[in-house]
Amino acid sequence: MPLKQNLEQLWIVRCGAAVLLFGQVLLHLCQGKAYYRKILEHMVTAGPGSISPVLLVSGFAGMIFTIQTARELVQFGAVSAVGGAFALAFCRELAPILTASILAGQVGSAFAAELGAMRVTEQIDALYMLRTDPIDYLVLPRVIACCLMMPFMMIFAVMIGITGGVFAAWQFYQIVPEVFLESVRTFLAPSDLMIILLKGFIFGTLVAVNGCSWGLTTKGGAKEVGESATTAVVTTWVSIFMMDFVLTVLLSGQPNF
Repeated sequence: MPLKQNLEQLWIVRCGAAVLLFGQVLLHLCQGKAYYRKILEHMVTAGPGSISPVLLVSGFAGMIFTIQTARELVQFGAVSAVGGAFALAFCRELAPILTASILAGQVGSAFAAELGAMRVTEQIDALYMLRTDPIDYLVLPRVIACCLMMPFMMIFAVMIGITGGVFAAWQFYQIVPEVFLESVRTFLAPSDLMIILLKGFIFGTLVAVNGCSWGLTTKGGAKEVGESATTAVVTTWVSIFMMDFVLTVLLSGQPNF
């Protein structure tokens, strides 16, 4: 029982450290402190380096969602509404959540493992000896890179998801692409695209801050580095779903109970 309480307290403390790290990132960002070469390096990791799983998952998710939706709507003769249902659910919610979750697993865990290894091998202490702030050199470039690349990744995910939906609708239910795309265009407003970009920016911040925070607070050895990477992913997933709920309520209006 005491061990469980200690683990819970440690988890709460490290989540609090992530909040404090976010404040430090904002402060250093306002001061204009950043290593721009490191930003480009991490943009490659968060963008082209992660594009394959995002596109594959989005394409198959779009096909699966279309098949399940069309199967029900076709029975009621609502063929023209298949694309609209796809736009409302997949484009607004599912594509951003899937993209952020994939980057949390691939990029966020990598950040936590890299910084955790640097912490346990005292490389971060060496940065202090060289009068280099780890926030400026290690954290800020990763946060900026994720914030910049996540919205683009979500747009790509939506595009590939729509392509998969068009293919599934035509292949399995003979819904012509023109009908499907017109329904998507009718239901998907320009403001929805802005919301997707906003979610990308916020989710990118969560992925980078959580990954860096759990890496910087790692203590022990190789085992603890792996645990930090795993816990960083889980914490990021939870925070993404919580933030998505908050954004949905704020941007879509409070639901009537």
